[in-house]
Amino acid sequence: MSNNYWDEEDDNDEVITGEETESQLQKKLRKKIRADEKRIKDLEDKLNGYTVKEREAVVKAVLEKQGVNPKAARHALKDIDGDITEQAVLNWLEDEGDVFGYAANKDAASDVDREALRRQDTSVMGAAAPDRGQDLEARIAGAKSEDELRAILNSQS
Repeated sequence: MSNNYWDEEDDNDEVITGEETESQLQKKLRKKIRADEKRIKDLEDKLNGYTVKEREAVVKAVLEKQGVNPKAARHALKDIDGDITEQAVLNWLEDEGDVFGYAANKDAASDVDREALRRQDTSVMGAAAPDRGQDLEARIAGAKSEDELRAILNSQS
């Protein structure tokens, strides 16, 4: 006894049988090719849409980070060729930023440096500066050897 079961889903209309003519097969293949080409075109359109949105998002994020109106993004997108990266947008902004009121400050400290300076200012703001006598007294009291004491005294002359 055999276990051959026929499933309706296995019945495919496009199965090639010996009864079909060559022109019928060509028609089926052309129909399949047109359907595939349409699907490819739809997928390419979607990909292009996502690519455009990603480019716009990168440009707007960089412009906002630099304090420039994000409406300038459309001009940047027209001018920048190739891949849109943060560095490409910054380069464009250095070249064209004066049109939008952007002035690159190349001597400005980075955000990390500014934050470190703020912390330093906060920590010493309320502290009293030692006068020279108190400082010398503290160094003498902290000397561990006679040589170290002589070095402290010799540095004062």
